[in-house]
Amino acid sequence: MIKPKALGHLVLKVRDLERSEKFYTEVLGLQVTGRLSGQMVFLSAGDKHHDLALYRVGPDAGGPQQNQVGLLHFAWELDSFDELRRAHRLLQEKGVPVAGAMDHGISKGLYFFDPDGNEIEVFCDNPREEWEKLPNPFAGSDPVDLE
Repeated sequence: MIKPKALGHLVLKVRDLERSEKFYTEVLGLQVTGRLSGQMVFLSAGDKHHDLALYRVGPDAGGPQQNQVGLLHFAWELDSFDELRRAHRLLQEKGVPVAGAMDHGISKGLYFFDPDGNEIEVFCDNPREEWEKLPNPFAGSDPVDLE
């Protein structure tokens, strides 16, 4: 049995490498840690060499499809509910399409899309003492007001 200690990184295929780099650095605040000659950009949220890599596939590539196997979304953890509210305001200011905000029992999440239509979540955990009392802490799906 393989026993990973953590998810190491995610690689996303994108149409326009420069546009995606701008989105992930200016909206999510990731830092560029490396590049491969117009083909890939490596980004980090903190101390790792990279959390996310962007791989250019070209302008004619199809986008994510709702009813196909593949990635639904990926999530970035925030420190607090106040940070989630701040993220919501920033997305609105930058005109980023928001899909919604939900209380999932264990966490509160805000969903939005990158320029290629990949869905992203930013979330903050709810206090453990709150979600441990729930019959199924993963079953929550109540809307969250971030105003």
